[in-house]
Amino acid sequence: MKGFVGKIRAKASKLFVRSLDYVEIIGNKLPHPATLFLLLAVIVVILSWLGHTLGAQATHPVDGSVIEARNLLSADGIRWMYTNLIENFLKFPPLGYVLVVMIGIGVAEGSGLFTTMIRSLVLSAPPKLITGAIVLAGILSHLASEAGYVILIPLGAMIFHALGRHPMAGLAAAFAGVSGGFGANFFIGSIDPVLAGISQSAAQMIMPNITVNPAVNYYFMFVSSFLVVIVGTWVTERIVEPRLGKYEGTAEKLPIEQLKPKEKKALRWAGFSLLITIALLALTVIPENGIFRDPETKSVLHSPFFNGIIIAILLMFFIPGLVYGLIVGSIKSDKDVAKYLGKSMSGMGGYIVLVFFAAQFVYFFNYSNLGIIFAIKGAHTLQSIGLTGITLIIAFILLSAFINMFMGSASAKWAIMAPVFIPMLMLIDPPYHPGLTQAAFRIGDSVTNLITPMMSYFALIVTFAQKYDEKYGIGTIISTMIPYTVMLTLGWIILLIIWMLIGLPLGPDGPLYIPM
Repeated sequence: MKGFVGKIRAKASKLFVRSLDYVEIIGNKLPHPATLFLLLAVIVVILSWLGHTLGAQATHPVDGSVIEARNLLSADGIRWMYTNLIENFLKFPPLGYVLVVMIGIGVAEGSGLFTTMIRSLVLSAPPKLITGAIVLAGILSHLASEAGYVILIPLGAMIFHALGRHPMAGLAAAFAGVSGGFGANFFIGSIDPVLAGISQSAAQMIMPNITVNPAVNYYFMFVSSFLVVIVGTWVTERIVEPRLGKYEGTAEKLPIEQLKPKEKKALRWAGFSLLITIALLALTVIPENGIFRDPETKSVLHSPFFNGIIIAILLMFFIPGLVYGLIVGSIKSDKDVAKYLGKSMSGMGGYIVLVFFAAQFVYFFNYSNLGIIFAIKGAHTLQSIGLTGITLIIAFILLSAFINMFMGSASAKWAIMAPVFIPMLMLIDPPYHPGLTQAAFRIGDSVTNLITPMMSYFALIVTFAQKYDEKYGIGTIISTMIPYTVMLTLGWIILLIIWMLIGLPLGPDGPLYIPM
């Protein structure tokens, strides 16, 4: 009997490895995201001609007007493309949002605040809470661009090794927080304005005046952080660590560098400065006559504060980073600040190139009317087959998770998916708010980060693991992380179902449904 079970396991293992090989082969054949968007823009141009020729049209569900496909290869279409390439790029919301946020993140990261904050959280946790602390630190590391992957994941393995636990379990716990919990956080990070900007552009196909602010998923993200910590801790201690057993390797236990007195002092004052910044911002909206409330309606949600919330986010990174740097000595003059800003912006070159082509794809799609025609037809199809409500959201989460296996960049995927799915889900009954579609996408985009070789840092994770055993490879990492993917998927879907059944808003100005 045991031999039979062993053969079944061996065959299943071979099948699994073979399927991973196919995933890797397909993923490696995908072009660079910038090239992909250029190709998609060309495809949209061709499809616009084909749609116009075939007379593709739909009736707008709001005003009853007939929407026809517009030909980008006509004289008017070619003139429009030629004169709007630059404007498309400049008005694409994610571009300005990200560049502004990077001003604050550049100072906070360059001064060393993020690194010290992560070390402090992990090193100060009681031994019984160390697993949860590592997962939590992974979630918080989303605030920095690379700190989680480059610093926390090897640190998690190092800490577990120093405590006599299996280093791979520590690596897995950190990886679960950093990458698996990508759709959760206690603060607004740099990815939030990117996704919100893309969502807004897509939603304006249906409602030209709608806005999607970067905090539209904040309440759900905040609660999701607890879910990720609980699930990540449970899976690590109940599934992953027992499976790994006792570490028998020969890797040397490296000393974990404790925080220096000056770093502790700087961290405290950075925290005080953050509280003061938040308090001052609160004074602009909490009083009824607050300067950042809407001057006519006195509304907080639809107000200058949320219209310009990206500036608040900038300040909440910039000021603590500046205070930390001045105290610890990493910032001695304005030249250091400029250096950190320049360094953070220099890493955005690839993103700027990507945005240029992504913007052309999105606005070509909008101009052609193909997006709204497809959305209206698709919404009718969903209604006719009865795929709406919670079932539809679950299906969309699983679709996002599947696509994430082949395409790593969250912003690139969302720029492709949002123009189709946001309008489509806005047109069903009841009409879903773009924030709900975005939240569902973020769940799917997070849970399979842990098991796809297409994730940009996956090779680095394998390298970290091989420090403890040179036999560890892609299969080792994926097999270790699958339990996190399964449990996070189930837990997150259940959380979103409960959220929808109760009818809670997803964030400020982020209802589940579009008010009729």
